Amino acid sequence: MTDAERGATDAERALSALLALMARLRDPESGCPWDREQTFATIAPYTIEEAYEVADAIARDDRAQLRDELGDLLFQVVFHARLAEERGWFDFAAVADAIHAKLVRRHPHVFEGAAVEPAQLVREWEAQKARERAARAAPGDDGALTGIPAALPALMRAAKLGRRAARVGFDWPDAAGVRAKIAEELREVEAALTASGGAAGGAAGDAAAEELGDLLFAIVNWGRHLHIDAESALRAANDKFERRFRSMERLARERGLTLERLSAQEWEGLWQEAKLNPA
Repeated sequence: MTDAERGATDAERALSALLALMARLRDPESGCPWDREQTFATIAPYTIEEAYEVADAIARDDRAQLRDELGDLLFQVVFHARLAEERGWFDFAAVADAIHAKLVRRHPHVFEGAAVEPAQLVREWEAQKARERAARAAPGDDGALTGIPAALPALMRAAKLGRRAARVGFDWPDAAGVRAKIAEELREVEAALTASGGAAGGAAGDAAAEELGDLLFAIVNWGRHLHIDAESALRAANDKFERRFRSMERLARERGLTLERLSAQEWEGLWQEAKLNPA
């Protein structure tokens, strides 16, 4: 037996055991009460959380944690497939077969010997995805924005909406055009805040929230024109803020300071120190 064959056998054994475990957990009589109560809707938040934990393990280059988090994410797929199987919709094998067929279909340059230049790969991939979306779409729902999940993180979805619209010609001509739109949206936020008296709630407060949303959408698309992923950029900014804030807390502890009693000037001094020494 070759190494590849041995690996395939091990994978099949492990997956079969996991599928059997899932069936056992969902057994109506002897399964786990918590697992039996779950539905697609109740499991979905865990699925999203596990995907982010995989990304976090990758960002931290934690190989052991990555293995565990990938297992947690795989379990989510197995769980959803089991729920579907119980309803007679499809099973895990159908899920695996579908993604196998899709990947073969989207890689004609690998499986059909079609000649594709490297620069064309992304365009061909997106064109194939567009054909698949059109084939799945309900009558009258085959527009450029069809199929963008509403559950995506807001920044990620904004970027995706912008990219899709741009493909059919609806876009700013360049990054400078988006920058001008940001300035316009900022003025509209300030006008709405003035109208609301700076207070949240009510029609005026709702208008300010709407204008702030427009501003955020414009900023995301500015990032798209600058080839900067807004979701990744904000995640990095979050991490940086957390590091610096923890550094401020450490400095305050070392000096016997109480955070809640610090003046604005003292906070600024700690912040500047933390920027120089974030560890």
